Amino acid sequence: MALSAGYVGREAATNLWRNRLMTAAAILTVAVSLALVGSALLLKQGASKATELWQNGVQTIVWVKPEAGPAQTNAIGTQLHQSPYVKTCTYRNQAYDYNEAKIVLPPDELNATSQAQYPASFRCVLNDPSEAPAVYQAFHGKPGVFDVKYPGQQIKTMQSVIRVLQWVFLTVAVVLLLSASVLILNTIRMAIFARRREVSVMKLVGATNWFIRLPFMAEGMIQGLLGAGVAVLVVLALYFGIGLNKGSTAATTNSIIAQMSLSGWEVFGTCLLVSVVGIGVGVVGSAFAVRRFLDV
Repeated sequence: MALSAGYVGREAATNLWRNRLMTAAAILTVAVSLALVGSALLLKQGASKATELWQNGVQTIVWVKPEAGPAQTNAIGTQLHQSPYVKTCTYRNQAYDYNEAKIVLPPDELNATSQAQYPASFRCVLNDPSEAPAVYQAFHGKPGVFDVKYPGQQIKTMQSVIRVLQWVFLTVAVVLLLSASVLILNTIRMAIFARRREVSVMKLVGATNWFIRLPFMAEGMIQGLLGAGVAVLVVLALYFGIGLNKGSTAATTNSIIAQMSLSGWEVFGTCLLVSVVGIGVGVVGSAFAVRRFLDV
C-alpha cells in the first residue's frame, strides 16, 4: 500500500478527534511532565549562573606594607597577574583603603591612625575560590606583603551549598525526564490498545507495518508538540513570574533570584530542549507502543 503525507495527516487528525479524551490525557501528561523537567533545568541553569557571580564576588586581598616603595608594589602586582590562580586584580592605594576604613572603624580608632599607616591592597578575583589557600601560601611573607586575607570558611560553606543545589536540580531533572517518558509511553500505549482491533483488521487486509505505524507516530508527534507547547508556556511563566529575567544590579546584588537571572537565549535553549524531548518521546513512544499490536 502506498503512503502519502495527506493520508498520514488525515488519519492522525481523525484518530486524535475520535479519541479526544485519550488525546487530552496524553497532552496533559506530556505538559505536566515536561513542565517539571523544564523548570528543574531552568533552576539548575540559574544555580550555575549564581555560582559564577558568587565566584566573581569572592576576593582574596593582598595587603601591601605601608613602607613598601613603588618598585616593590609593582613587583607584587606583576606576580599576582602572572599567577595561574588569579583571574583579575585591582590595585587600591592607601587613600582608598583609608576612606574605606572610615566607614567601618569607630571614630576613636580612626582618630588614632593616619592615612600613611594604612596599607595599599590588591583585590583579586580567583579562577576558582577554592584556590585561595594556594594564593595565601604563595604570597604570605613575601617582601613588601603585609598580609593576605581570604574568606576561607565562607568559601567552603558556599561551595557545599552550591554543589548540593546543582546536584539536586540535575537529579530532579533526570528523574522527571525518565518519569515523563514512562508516563507518556503508557498513555500512548493505552490509546493504541483501545484501537487494537482496528490495527488487526488493517494488518489482515494487507497493510504493511509502516502503513499502520506512521499515522500513530504522527499522532504521537502532535500530542508531544502540543504538550511541549503547554510546558514551554509554564517554563516562560516561571522565568518571568519569579524574576529570572531581571539581571543582577547594585540594588539587587544580595538577591538570590537576581543572581540566578538568565538571558533570553538561555531560556530559549531550555524551551527548545523541552519541545524536542516532547516531540521525540511522542514519536518514539507511539512507534514502540504500536509495535506489539502489529504481530497478527
